[in-house]
Amino acid sequence: MHSAFSNTKIAHHVHNALGGSAKDQVITSQDFTDAIAEITTWQGYAPTPLYALRALAEELGIAKIHYKDEALRFNLASFKALGGAYAALRLLQKELTAQLGHPVKSQDIIGGRYRAQAAGITLVSATDGNHGRSLAWGCQRFGVPCRIYIHAEVSEGRAEAMRAYGALVVRIAGDYDASVALTRLEAEKNGWFVISDTSWPGYQDPPRDVMAGYGVMVNEICQTLDQAPTHVFLQGGVGGMAASITAFLRQYWSQSPIRICVVEPDLAPCLFVSAQNGTLTNFNIQKETVMAGLSCGAPSPLAWPILDAEVTDFLTIPDTVVGPTMRLLAHPLADDPAITAGESAVAGLAVAIAACHTPDLRDALALGADARILVFGSEGITDPDIYAQLMAEV
Repeated sequence: MHSAFSNTKIAHHVHNALGGSAKDQVITSQDFTDAIAEITTWQGYAPTPLYALRALAEELGIAKIHYKDEALRFNLASFKALGGAYAALRLLQKELTAQLGHPVKSQDIIGGRYRAQAAGITLVSATDGNHGRSLAWGCQRFGVPCRIYIHAEVSEGRAEAMRAYGALVVRIAGDYDASVALTRLEAEKNGWFVISDTSWPGYQDPPRDVMAGYGVMVNEICQTLDQAPTHVFLQGGVGGMAASITAFLRQYWSQSPIRICVVEPDLAPCLFVSAQNGTLTNFNIQKETVMAGLSCGAPSPLAWPILDAEVTDFLTIPDTVVGPTMRLLAHPLADDPAITAGESAVAGLAVAIAACHTPDLRDALALGADARILVFGSEGITDPDIYAQLMAEV
């Protein structure tokens, strides 16, 4: 295990996190409460496992590693199931209430009472795969037309997964940020409604609902652990997941000094660059990372205030550690559980392992013998071909 991680090139920016009100105001405790109350009533809901990787923690010389495994979330293999579908339902409630002139209940939408009216509302989004699958799944449940834009590097396997839930999938030539731009343009032209996990000026409600939905998995963790983690390593992307988890943890364990670390691919470090510059900064992606769900060049303006105020460390990792981390989870040490993790799921764990094998970084992150690490396995096998390829590499 040591050889795969001991020479890993990790960039580290120690951030001057000043705290403040963003953690309570961008996504309020009521936003999280509403999302939890709704999503936990859905057919198929069940808490996902929180695994203790005891042998790995002992190997690394730390107290605990907890791995939240989202591979079984609503059979969609990703935490994104909690966001896109919930935001879609919230928008439908708003639009149907306006159209019909009376309050519309979510259970009536799910139950099919407003199928005829819902069929006239088209929901659209851009995606690297998992958010689009969640939206397509939700739209199928709610009887709403769904249109998904994907960029050139999104695998055909992920496109087919969205089509399986009835979505019309449109592939463009550009990257993720270009697909977001085209989605906005097409929606404005055709009177469609965007359900995005990133925000822009004048567009915040659906992304906020997406982020509130993610609170379900954090609440499950908080109800399970008897004490706060000392360190949390979170995947970056546009920042929505990281900001949601950060806000929830700060609200729940307000008296615990949790060190929150955001991890990105070194090929798509938009949050890292923003932290370095002290302001929201886009990054021009030149090459796609294998961590497809984290290949984002434009941070979410809604998420950034939380991250800027609360994250203590921003880090980047190379693609070379992705396969080894996936294989370590699938073929674990001693009695640790075997876990199937997709390529975008392992960034947080990968940097934690690498840091423990890098004395200077280990000291900088204060990863001592009493460290209790929490990481989020944000996806399972979302593309079997890519998973098989990465598992076969040596």
